[in-house]
Amino acid sequence: MSEIWLMIGAWVLGGLLAVGVCTIVVRALALVVELLWRWGRLLHGVMVRRTPEFRTIAPFRPEDEPVPAYRNYFFGPAVRDLHQIVNLGAVMWGRSVGDRFRALARERLTQAREPGALKLAQALALLVGLAVGAALSLPLLLLLLGLHALLVLLIHLAARLFAACLRGLDLIVLRLKGLVRGVLCPHCYERVPYPSYACPRAECRRRHGDIRPGRYGIVRRRCACGARMPTLLILMRRGNRLAAFCTHAHCGKPLNRDAGHAREIALPLVGGRAAGKTQLMAAMLMALESAAGSGGPEVRLADEDSVSGYGVLREVLAMKGHTRATQRNLARAHSAVLGRGRSEQLVHLFDAAGEHFARGEDTDALRYVRAARTVVFVLDPLAVDVTWELLDDADGAAVDRTLASTDRPDTVFANASQAMARLGERGPRPRLAVAVSKTDLLAGSGVLPDRLDDSATARGWLTENLGLGNLVHAMELEFGEVRYFFTAAVTDDDGRVDPSLAPFTAWCLQGTAPAPRRRAGTGNTTPSRSRVRRRRTVRRLRT
Repeated sequence: MSEIWLMIGAWVLGGLLAVGVCTIVVRALALVVELLWRWGRLLHGVMVRRTPEFRTIAPFRPEDEPVPAYRNYFFGPAVRDLHQIVNLGAVMWGRSVGDRFRALARERLTQAREPGALKLAQALALLVGLAVGAALSLPLLLLLLGLHALLVLLIHLAARLFAACLRGLDLIVLRLKGLVRGVLCPHCYERVPYPSYACPRAECRRRHGDIRPGRYGIVRRRCACGARMPTLLILMRRGNRLAAFCTHAHCGKPLNRDAGHAREIALPLVGGRAAGKTQLMAAMLMALESAAGSGGPEVRLADEDSVSGYGVLREVLAMKGHTRATQRNLARAHSAVLGRGRSEQLVHLFDAAGEHFARGEDTDALRYVRAARTVVFVLDPLAVDVTWELLDDADGAAVDRTLASTDRPDTVFANASQAMARLGERGPRPRLAVAVSKTDLLAGSGVLPDRLDDSATARGWLTENLGLGNLVHAMELEFGEVRYFFTAAVTDDDGRVDPSLAPFTAWCLQGTAPAPRRRAGTGNTTPSRSRVRRRRTVRRLRT
């Protein structure tokens, strides 16, 4: 009989122990599940909802940033969220575990009327379950936190690598377009390494200094107003191109919409006062239009200023009048886009006032020569005294002397070449197109040669007939390639530009690589001697 009671007692004790173990396990798992649920709610609150109860650190706001844009999530905000999760997670774990222990003590021990042995054993099992659950949840939450931190680190590194690849792709595209040193501002003539872009939203128009992939966006950037903008030039199609602006402090004016999207050609026109530079520039644009109409590359003016300026010049040419003198301050370049698609070229025609070349101290303002690979020198033959002697001998009294330039070509070239030497950077020597202007005024006088479409003939006429041999020699020493053209910036009765402008414009815009400039200190003394000869020739021209 005693053995039976012993067996019954053992069964009862085993049952009680099993119940106690189950109670401990269930309570521990319940606490772990509750803490995991709270952890998930904390993640959603910090990373998605961002309501005040989930904030312990001030968020990244665009008004606090040097750039008016939101940071990419994995370039700062992800670390901020991780920091918040650590702080709020520690508070959540301690508060949740403490609340469960206090609630259990209050319900099972302090407020129990008759806490018998069975209830005390049950309360003890629950306390042990809470302790086990708290002990199990802590390393589990730390593991989740470590995985979260590792994921943030890996995605951050991947984002940096992806941004670097996109920047490299953008640099390759710019290099293929010849824009590795930046785009050219048509207002201040400075190179802009990377323009600032305005927000596409009309009511915002905040300017963003560098929108390339980085901390403020990988593929898209989000402005402080919430508008999205592309970070790569290759993502800007013609319909969604952002308004670009010069980044130089003294300028800040808008650039062409095609800046950065097309290969740029800077074509400065150098010449004295009233040499015919402005009319020649208008005639060149008309020649490009005529070539486009006869199967040549498509041409369109790049901005509203160029459209309005070209319209006035075209009307003057149609009336066979003469343009007014270019303003002495730096005028805005006339810009046109040649071609379509990948073959687009953005051409800047710079026409500076002749006063800049007449006085040597003024030529420092001609900063655009640093970007030029072809320079146009407008040579007015009426500014040479020998021309009037030839006209007198050939009965050329019909030519109006007031149409002649007041600056000698050799003086103008000497001042301009000195400015190019001061402002130009070492590299390939530019080409020179010598445009002998106003040949329409000399036509029929017997002064011009019989053939007007040959460079050698024009060179011989300048050296032998006008006595400009020193000037021609200085040009050929200073520039890598020199070509001479007889030009007439006039139109016929049908509004067609003179035929001499077509080959002249084509040569100025063709992609012939200029001859490389030899540098001093490369093993021989030829470059320094060449520079000495050029300086002596320039001094001779000035005197």
